Amino acid sequence: MPEGHSVHRITRQFERNFVGHVVHASSPQGRFAVGAAELDGRRMTEARAVGKQMFLGFEGDLWLRVHLGMYGAWDFAGDIRMDATIASANGRMGQTNQRGTFLGGPNPDAMAADAAASDVVVADLAGDVVLDRAGENSLTSIGAPRRTRLRMSESEKEGNGLETFPPEPVGQVRVRLLTDTICADLRGPTACEVLDPAQVERVVAKLGPDPLIDAGPDAEERFTRAVRRRATPIGLLLMDQNVVAGIGNVYRAELLYRARQNPHTPGRSVPEEHVRHLWRDWTKLLAIGVETGQMMTMDDLDPDAWRAAMANRADRHWVYKREGLPCRVCGTNIVLEEMAGRKLYWCPYCQA
Repeated sequence: MPEGHSVHRITRQFERNFVGHVVHASSPQGRFAVGAAELDGRRMTEARAVGKQMFLGFEGDLWLRVHLGMYGAWDFAGDIRMDATIASANGRMGQTNQRGTFLGGPNPDAMAADAAASDVVVADLAGDVVLDRAGENSLTSIGAPRRTRLRMSESEKEGNGLETFPPEPVGQVRVRLLTDTICADLRGPTACEVLDPAQVERVVAKLGPDPLIDAGPDAEERFTRAVRRRATPIGLLLMDQNVVAGIGNVYRAELLYRARQNPHTPGRSVPEEHVRHLWRDWTKLLAIGVETGQMMTMDDLDPDAWRAAMANRADRHWVYKREGLPCRVCGTNIVLEEMAGRKLYWCPYCQA
């Protein structure tokens, strides 16, 4: 399942390529024909994300809400202007219901924190573009438009150049959004619906905080309170989108290992300073994920090790998908177990 960093990156592709343009909407598959007809011919006005949910705003106070779920992905084709940077004060950020509304004006605290996070990322990730061995473009540069096809889900892969535009829909395309120069095809989402502003607010109000939407102290307090009043294991709480937005299986395993936190500890038994550390570490890792397109969770790598990690996921994580292999720190074999139907990777010694 695409995690929060992927959804923010997809949203930023829409910001750069669609916002301000009249969009023709269709449903080649036919399952979203009514919704597409509502949006067809309207100008896209905004693109926002919170956690794993994205919202595309259109003239007339209509919003397209998309949740990619386990199998959803966007394909972009055409003259794509690619933007992998941490955005700053451009009006994209909205507030959670802690301080206002998601569809309200810019959130100065979030934008300032975003810019600060960008500084951290640049310092940590200095270097040239590194292509993943599986074909992922791990450091997407900002450059001139180029006619290509870009798939955006949990990984990002470039396909062959296009000979004609727009290309024929491939597979079961739920929604196609098309301008004069670019199209975006959505396949396999869990949710795809047209909402009014009040409905958007109700969806967002149910979600936990997202550091890229509200990075201020209120968000950290909200997360800390939600964790420490529950008897649910911390390994489940981090996956609960009502507690914190955007964390999936990879980030859950890596955050808990980096904190040396046993995933089975009830939330209310986790020391407050450990809970706050988890929030701040999530803020850092999310910013790195948006910047690079990769869930890079290892720190203090020398340049050669960093390039190797960006090129190969096996070198990028502490415990995720390393079951049966020795812990990078203590040598104990990494354990794989099932927690509420999802795979959990952890070190029984470092996280005892």
